[in-house]
Amino acid sequence: MYNDSSLPGAWEASDWAVASQCPPSVGGATFLIVAYSAVIAIGLLGNAGLVFIIARQQELRNVTNILIANLSCSDILMCVVCLPVTVIYTLMDRWVLGEALCKVTPFVQCMSVTVSVFSLVLIALERHQLILHPTGWSPAAGHSYLAVGLTWLVACFISLPFLSFNILTNDPFQNISLPANPFRDHLICMELWPSDKHRLAYTTSLLLFQYCLPLLLVLLCYLRIFLRLRRRRDMLERSRRTRGAQRINVMLLAIVVAFALCWLPLNVFNTVFDWHHQALPDCQHDAVFSACHLTAMASTCINPVVYGFLNSNFQRELRATLLRCQCRSQAPESYEAFPLSTVGSEGVTKATSMNMNSPRPEISSAIPAKTIPIHI
Repeated sequence: MYNDSSLPGAWEASDWAVASQCPPSVGGATFLIVAYSAVIAIGLLGNAGLVFIIARQQELRNVTNILIANLSCSDILMCVVCLPVTVIYTLMDRWVLGEALCKVTPFVQCMSVTVSVFSLVLIALERHQLILHPTGWSPAAGHSYLAVGLTWLVACFISLPFLSFNILTNDPFQNISLPANPFRDHLICMELWPSDKHRLAYTTSLLLFQYCLPLLLVLLCYLRIFLRLRRRRDMLERSRRTRGAQRINVMLLAIVVAFALCWLPLNVFNTVFDWHHQALPDCQHDAVFSACHLTAMASTCINPVVYGFLNSNFQRELRATLLRCQCRSQAPESYEAFPLSTVGSEGVTKATSMNMNSPRPEISSAIPAKTIPIHI
């Protein structure tokens, strides 16, 4: 999930020559252009719409939604920088975008993926705290903004080696023994580490701390949440609101699982390439990479699709926004302003949550004392 080039820097000169003699077919190139264009369009429009709606409505700015918006921002950055560059590099099999993008593109991808993973971890930890310890400390919206800032700072630090070790060069083509070397003027963007040990140590660490361990922690959090809610199945708290909260948990878990599955093929590809790149067929290398990378980039569409289409409040707000943009005289559909998620940014007092005579339904103790959406 860290490598954005279709030709990483571990090949020998002969490998570069063979790969350069295997251009993609017209059908394959057309498919890549159409597929990547669709991912870019869905990712940009969907995530931008999600961020806009969350930022526009004050009542939607709770902890979970702020982290969801942060996840969408990292996906937008991926769509703008990484996807177009990867398509161009894969199709042309040479680097024509300059030295700055050679360094910035893998740096941005690594940073964006790290932010996405950390956002998923923070969402899972927040829900774990609020559902398993509803009377304990609960994060506020201000804490989420601080967490978002730290997430980007840590992700930037983790990704710094790509700025140092990615270079633009034509060295691999200079020593090719051909009567007329057609690749002499070709430039490639590759990683040049002090040694293979340094490269393998870094990429293996990324695999563990950017993918395996975070997702394992997330799944553990949701497993404990599921077991806690299951133990309360026959209690008085089991109500329509509790079932709605369970649906939100399932939805958030679906985002995590889909993210993990999307990035799994590219992680496997990069691991095989790092440790035994000869196992990959020469002329099929780009095709295999493109399939794995396209699957990974599809993760940028998960957030708006899963979170947007499965949340009725988000759909209502989206329709109302579109109506206002079209300057229609018809008033937007009115609905009670519940947050998009079951976790609000500001808690209610214990006395309020225990008030049986309140005109609003009582909030179950199985769920944190927060505002609960009626329709999910």
